[in-house]
Amino acid sequence: MKTPIIYSEKCLSYGNWHIEGPQRIKKAQEVLEAKGYKFLEPPPASEEDLFGVHDADYIFNLKKGLAEDPDTPAYDNIFEYASISAGAACLAAQVHGFSITRPPGHHAGRNGAALGAFTRGFCYLNNIAVAVKASGKPTVILDVDGHHGNGTEEIFLGDPKVQYVSLHRYPHFPGTGLDSKGNCINFPLQADCGEQIYMETLEKALKKVDWGKVDVVAVSAGFDTHMADLASLGLTEGSYFKIGKRIGELKKPTFFVLEGGYRGETNGLDIDQMIRGFEENH
Repeated sequence: MKTPIIYSEKCLSYGNWHIEGPQRIKKAQEVLEAKGYKFLEPPPASEEDLFGVHDADYIFNLKKGLAEDPDTPAYDNIFEYASISAGAACLAAQVHGFSITRPPGHHAGRNGAALGAFTRGFCYLNNIAVAVKASGKPTVILDVDGHHGNGTEEIFLGDPKVQYVSLHRYPHFPGTGLDSKGNCINFPLQADCGEQIYMETLEKALKKVDWGKVDVVAVSAGFDTHMADLASLGLTEGSYFKIGKRIGELKKPTFFVLEGGYRGETNGLDIDQMIRGFEENH
């Protein structure tokens, strides 16, 4: 495989009790290692890059352990782990890789919970937003997580350099993403809609993008759309090969940032299939 995996053992150091726990990353890493992928260790994101996305008061509160909600506790040293995860996204952007660190990020808005959601949905810093802002390149963010990336939408709404496209289950947490707004294009889907409807919707979504204004594709890669996962859209391992293949056909520099997906070993198999499909056609 040509696509490097961005990973740090440090991302396993918190939250053993939570559904968004270290096991979902560790098992995925083991699967990918057995398949021969190259791994890169990320540095933490710089504060300059974080301030390009998040307000200074929120960063201060996150450092001090003052920012928490029922789904997103103030774990010890959480700012360090979140900074590494954001840094992993930045490295993935630089090397066209796939970041598989945690915590995830697409629910984190400028000041934490975004667009009226009562929690940040396991997210502390918006990893993909930090990477896209740091690159400064015209980018389409393709969010294929099962939940709407309300934080990413909030951050980039009205930004002339970024187009945000999300396919997600609705109604479902965070309760947003029913309608499109300007440069933020949303495609809500029913639970367990299945691969055929999903792929047809992906085609519709890609046709909405102004590709003349895109230099980079950034993928918020969630695998909670897998059948029986937290935001199931009835997809299977083979579905992710097809999604990756379609992304590869865009022939654009691309990077991937893990969001959801809570089945551990299944995550690793799905990631492998997405990468294989992408590389077959890129």
